[in-house]
Amino acid sequence: MVTDPVRELAAVRATRVFTDQPVPRRLVESLVEAARWTGSARNRQPWRFVSVVDPRVRRALARLGQYATPLASAPVALVLLSDSEAGRDTEFDLGRVCQTLVLAAHFAGLGSCPVSLYPEANAVEAAALTGYGHPWRAHHALALGWPGQRPRGRSAIPTGRKELSELFSER
Repeated sequence: MVTDPVRELAAVRATRVFTDQPVPRRLVESLVEAARWTGSARNRQPWRFVSVVDPRVRRALARLGQYATPLASAPVALVLLSDSEAGRDTEFDLGRVCQTLVLAAHFAGLGSCPVSLYPEANAVEAAALTGYGHPWRAHHALALGWPGQRPRGRSAIPTGRKELSELFSER
């Protein structure tokens, strides 16, 4: 039982450095099993998942997003595909399913880093790299693996969060 959900959720961090240890297929399947139960608008479930372990394909995917480089070094790139004809709320549904995957990975002891694959031509190319054509697009992927040693020194990525009083109000 989670005794302090804020503390548990605040411990989830994006992992950009991974060990070389492979992630068992069964573990990736269990993450997708958890994610497929994520709610979706009108229960359309406009998603598909492809686990990419081939280093050449992971490197190709990593070139399709401005901040997608963790896909190249992670043992698994889990590509999230969405149906481009499924409706306006599809990307919201994909955001929800991605967050479920991030949390499931964290609770399984894995590190993860969600990435975006843009512009649209990159999402089309990423889908093709995973064997999917029209109407499928791969706007999102998740680098998955066992967390490696964090680099020393100061991070180029800002840390911390804005104060609650800056973000929340009541009327």
